[in-house]
Amino acid sequence: MVASPIGNGADFSPRAIETLRRVDVVLAEDTREARRLLAAHGMERPTESCFDANEAERARRAGELLQAGKNLALLSEAGTPAVSDPGFRVVRAAVELGARVVPIPGPSALLAALVASGLPTDSFFFGGFLPRKSGARQALLRRLGELSATLVFYESPRRVAKSLADLAAVLGPDRPACLARELTKAHEEMVRGTLGELASRYAEARPLGEVTLVVAGPDVAKAAKSPLPEGQPAGDDLRDRARALLVSGMSLRDATDALTEEFALPRRAIYQLLLALRQ
Repeated sequence: MVASPIGNGADFSPRAIETLRRVDVVLAEDTREARRLLAAHGMERPTESCFDANEAERARRAGELLQAGKNLALLSEAGTPAVSDPGFRVVRAAVELGARVVPIPGPSALLAALVASGLPTDSFFFGGFLPRKSGARQALLRRLGELSATLVFYESPRRVAKSLADLAAVLGPDRPACLARELTKAHEEMVRGTLGELASRYAEARPLGEVTLVVAGPDVAKAAKSPLPEGQPAGDDLRDRARALLVSGMSLRDATDALTEEFALPRRAIYQLLLALRQ
């Protein structure tokens, strides 16, 4: 399972390159892109297609090759195989045969967008691509709306405006969110704001390139509205102290520990305040 660059070729790891040099056959989502990538590193390997429409047949073919003692590499067009890309059926076939399945980690738009979003990363839900139709999309979002986790979705730039409108309508316009596009490429951009702000921004202007949406969970949204009463001395002092700790570079965990002890307030409330201030 070889992860390939999602934009910046320098992200292709030495281990990934060496793995491709050693395998007998490359199963590729896009054979032309795979051959280009191999050629860029001075390699030429037998390459067979493995995409959504033929994955079931290719899983059988992979089983035959493995039983014949061949080593295979599974390669997505970009990113990590089987993450909203073909690969699951091939891996399952290999596992059922008792073959060793080795992940070669590397680029992933999901993780790149999540860690750069500024939203909590301790618990997250990846929903892949949102449904194309608004009714199905809204039904899914209603089910996910109360998850105490950051939500991450892939989306086509052609549908971003409609998806953001549904996200704001179902989850609420005040939820913090981030639209990440063209990750690792020359025009990489992270646009942060509330769902309402992002929906308004992209109502007419279609973003260019690949898009990943990161949306805060309900706890962060509530904290962002009013983590503590405004205008009260204790609340104002706490906010000032919290801002100072964040500016100093202290981690969220250490700042939470320090403020919980100093102000004798619930740890969860302190943590949500810090998240809101950082956002």
